[in-house]
Amino acid sequence: MNDFTDIQTRLVRAGLVPYIARWSGERPARVPVVAHGRTGIGYQRERPGDRDARGVLWKRYVRAPGEGVPEFGGVHPYRQRRAMRRLLCQVCGGPADLNEQGVLWLVGDAGRGWSDEEVTGHPPVCLRCAGTARRVCPHLRDRGVLAPRVRDAPLVGVSGTLYELRRWGLACLGPATLAYDDPQVRYLQAAQLMRGLRDRTVVDLDRV
Repeated sequence: MNDFTDIQTRLVRAGLVPYIARWSGERPARVPVVAHGRTGIGYQRERPGDRDARGVLWKRYVRAPGEGVPEFGGVHPYRQRRAMRRLLCQVCGGPADLNEQGVLWLVGDAGRGWSDEEVTGHPPVCLRCAGTARRVCPHLRDRGVLAPRVRDAPLVGVSGTLYELRRWGLACLGPATLAYDDPQVRYLQAAQLMRGLRDRTVVDLDRV
């Protein structure tokens, strides 16, 4: 058993599977993406929830949390989107921590610089889960973590699979992250909702 598998096993036994994690029993729905002329992409028979409030198409996934084994490397589009919209903790699914400095987030790779328009697809966290995530998540533990409190975190775009309309039909261009005001976003099949992290104050998790 390798280190990552061992960590996964311990997390499952401790009941610490992140709320946004995808389970092996949750697979993409077998529904083809079709072209809607020059207005973008869609499904033949769309359902409520297939599009977000801005009209962007979302990937359909079976919802069966707890079925099978957790896939820590992937997120479930519905739960990630819900956590980002409602500012829920990505680990437990409860409200993220909020005080006068803003909502608490965790950002991996403490050694890198910050941009003015920092964008993330990782939902925020609550205080209780922040410490757990820092200890057990290999990415955060090995590369260090910044804990910013953010007063302004607008919904800025989506990440997913981009398509292009050609003479013979749709062509899949692969992964892309686009702002909501990008004209190409109507050809994106979204899988993650993105927020900008502005007006930030980095805090010490050991002192909060």
